[in-house]
Amino acid sequence: MHGYELRKRISALTGHVRPVAESTLYPAIKRLEKAGLLARETQPGSVAAPRHVLSLTDEGRRELLRRLAEPAQGDITDENRWFTLLAFLRHLENGEAQAGVLRRRLAFLEEPASFFYDGEQPLRAEELDDPFRRGILTIARATSDAELKWLRTTINSIAPGRRD
Repeated sequence: MHGYELRKRISALTGHVRPVAESTLYPAIKRLEKAGLLARETQPGSVAAPRHVLSLTDEGRRELLRRLAEPAQGDITDENRWFTLLAFLRHLENGEAQAGVLRRRLAFLEEPASFFYDGEQPLRAEELDDPFRRGILTIARATSDAELKWLRTTINSIAPGRRD
């Protein structure tokens, strides 16, 4: 894949929240190449300039699979990083390993949390007078409920031997 195409695809995944600048993408590509995780091949361009096409090396593929199987905690708790992880989780072919990642997200979502607290106690939408803060919690609850349902259903379909 060409670097420009990679940038477009990353932006489609996370660009509305974290735009990808060339000044960050290309140095990251060089670091991955230097680490032996990416290979660059020069191919003739369609007009004049040659294109640099990127692909994962065998070591890069192993590292991707390791990161999918053992994601950092931030990949589980940060919604945008979670969606990026989820977009690639199909490459982890073992259903039990996929379910293990989903179980970590499920455990995170099942912890009591709120955007607003009274001391140490999380507040529920029904406890707020402010309609806008109540709206935040109402929307977050609906999103969380949908994700919890999806997680449980998916875990049970890809790892049917365990009850979650």
